[in-house]
Amino acid sequence: MQTNFTLAQLGDPETARSEQILRKCVHCGFCTATCPTFLLLGDERDSPRGRIYLMKAMLEGDRSPTSAEVKHVDRCLSCLSCMTTCPSGVNYMHLVDHGRHYIEERHTRSWSDRLLRRVLAWLMPRPSAFRWSMVLGRVAKPFAGLLPATSSDPGGATFLRRLRAMLEAVPDRLPGPSSVDRPQVFPAAGLRRKRVALMPGCGQQVLAPEVNEATIRLLTRHDIEVVNVAGSGCCGSSVLHVGRNEEAVALAKLNIAAWMREIDGAGLDAIVINASGCGTTVKDYGHMLADDPEWKERAEQVARLARDVSEVMLEVGLANVTARPLTIAYHSACSMQHGQKVIEQPKKLLRDAGYVVRDVPESHICCGWAGTYQVLQPELSRRLRDRKVANIESVRPDAIAAGNFGCIGNIASGTGIPVAHTVELLDWATGGPRPRALQ
Repeated sequence: MQTNFTLAQLGDPETARSEQILRKCVHCGFCTATCPTFLLLGDERDSPRGRIYLMKAMLEGDRSPTSAEVKHVDRCLSCLSCMTTCPSGVNYMHLVDHGRHYIEERHTRSWSDRLLRRVLAWLMPRPSAFRWSMVLGRVAKPFAGLLPATSSDPGGATFLRRLRAMLEAVPDRLPGPSSVDRPQVFPAAGLRRKRVALMPGCGQQVLAPEVNEATIRLLTRHDIEVVNVAGSGCCGSSVLHVGRNEEAVALAKLNIAAWMREIDGAGLDAIVINASGCGTTVKDYGHMLADDPEWKERAEQVARLARDVSEVMLEVGLANVTARPLTIAYHSACSMQHGQKVIEQPKKLLRDAGYVVRDVPESHICCGWAGTYQVLQPELSRRLRDRKVANIESVRPDAIAAGNFGCIGNIASGTGIPVAHTVELLDWATGGPRPRALQ
């Protein structure tokens, strides 16, 4: 793709990187075949190729984005399926993150849009505040039916429709805080083979604390010492994906500083992450801090140590397995398969644990959760969830496994088939309790 940036524009490192990404695009359109929003809406502007043209126009023009440009970029899930499909190696993830940041800085949204985004950006990285919002949400949830169930916007991007989606997303059952999410060391059960940090996360602590509990049991049972490092927390993805890059970088620095203290102290063999969206972001810390000479090297070191829990467990192998006679439909979260390219590891582990694992038709298509997307584009999110559920139910599983708590909650809201995190099933097969979803 030919670009027309000025030398002054290319003096900005972020713009220079985006220019190199744009030049790789050859307009082939392969990405349109696997883009969820293009499949639903059939609008070229709601495809990766279309959005690339829109972002190129606003970046080259060095102007405020139009409302139409913002609307179509906002509809992107950041599922990254296009990156798996692209034969030219276009790094759409970095380009759309730049586009969102540019929009956030140069476009004035409606007051209601600004308010909702600010609330979400403030709540998501703060587990305590997020927990209280869920408590308040449970009080208000019975009144969700008074809000409109449809919207004039195909994505559902109107204020009252979004409010309804926010209330509908509040779980009926809110588990209490888990003691494992406090800074501490969990010793290996036997002779220590590895020492790892477990990323505590943010939203998962509130909505699915059982995932960290199962992860710690699984790792320590396999002779891995686990450290919940003081000062680590939200990866920054929830704010990064709404264009608040400075806040994302600040959260990344907190994690990097915390983990580097541990690396330079007792040492770490890996930083284990059990929410795939967080894993994609932490593995990209080197890029996020590429222009900061003080943090660049440390960010790259942390990114190299970041591992999905399935990657670590495949290295050590499962021991003392009690096979469970269940057929599992494996849902590969977008951030897992497209963002991290972790595809076969979870499925192999589940098979090694004795489960019958079935692939899901259209497994490359997003389930529609995508973090705050569930609230900001509720109509598209719901349609994608229903499509995903129909594909999962077509293979007639006993249960569903996934490696991202958001996907788990979203899919579970549309089906009666139990949904559990992959580590919960592995924990159960190696001596842990039966997953709560299967009880």
